[in-house]
Amino acid sequence: MNLLFLAPRYYPHIGGVEYVIKSIAERLAKVGHEVTVLVGESNIKRSGVEEINCVRVIRWPIFANIYHIPKDRKNLGRLVYDLVRDTDIVHAHSAHDILPIQVALDIKRISPEKKLIVSLYYHGSGHSFTSNLLWKLYWRSEVSKVIRLANKVHAISSREAELISSHYPYAKSKLVIIPSGVDEDVLQYRWIGWESNYIIYAGRIEKYKRLELAIKIAKKIGLKLIIVGEGAYRKNLEKYIKERYPELVRFYQPQPRGKYLEMLSKARYAINPSRHEAFSIFVAEALSMGTPAIISREIAENLRVEVDPFNDELFIAKRAKIETWNNVLTRYTEKLYR
Repeated sequence: MNLLFLAPRYYPHIGGVEYVIKSIAERLAKVGHEVTVLVGESNIKRSGVEEINCVRVIRWPIFANIYHIPKDRKNLGRLVYDLVRDTDIVHAHSAHDILPIQVALDIKRISPEKKLIVSLYYHGSGHSFTSNLLWKLYWRSEVSKVIRLANKVHAISSREAELISSHYPYAKSKLVIIPSGVDEDVLQYRWIGWESNYIIYAGRIEKYKRLELAIKIAKKIGLKLIIVGEGAYRKNLEKYIKERYPELVRFYQPQPRGKYLEMLSKARYAINPSRHEAFSIFVAEALSMGTPAIISREIAENLRVEVDPFNDELFIAKRAKIETWNNVLTRYTEKLYR
């Protein structure tokens, strides 16, 4: 089976969507399938091709703006035309970036019979005034087109599926719910941080993550906050911290896998206050090893975990049974790709 994944970005970039795509693509390649990933890259002038763990990765230059618009659309169209000829299944990832949605629409125009799977990681809106305006005026209609053309629409939680169905009722008959998994290496770690002096957040640093709230929580309970990751909102957050909590927060670049899991296992709590998460891999990893997590109601519902109130708007979860990616892969092949 030859698969073409369309995505906003790919490893070594860090993020939930990037992590999901890498986890599935590499496992599919390992069992003998041909997997190509076409992704956007903002810091290149020309497209490039590389192989990462048996996955062919094609990086296409994009503008580093709200929706990451691909450059050189004419040559991108030629590339897509060539790729489609050798592809059995196209799997587009993320409703909130232009490249995967536009290329998916191009492919359906070139080859209407081609099987198309769409994983939306759906938030239902933009996350700033400008992006939300563009979403309402234009981009939501493009997403609607892809959903109508897709053979199957993949949601990673019941809550996401309900949100998609409420916005696009015609998607109901196509919806397949398969939660994301965790890597098997997570299960080698157990929580040992009950006397730790820090709480931890890991992931992209974006405004909608509500990390100011995480900082206030750390201050209130007398712990340091460690933030592992990068993102467009980091400078704003650093300014906020400098003005109000100069000694409370420590930033780390994305860490080697073993180091990150060790930090997670030694934290008093994991924390993710975001209300716009289809599925929080970071929280899933924390709960899989037993690290308590302070989370929003939305994350709790998406992960289907039992929680106790932490304060007026956040909750605490202490454990959850999350499937490993090897088990999730079986569900992908049986329910999405067959």
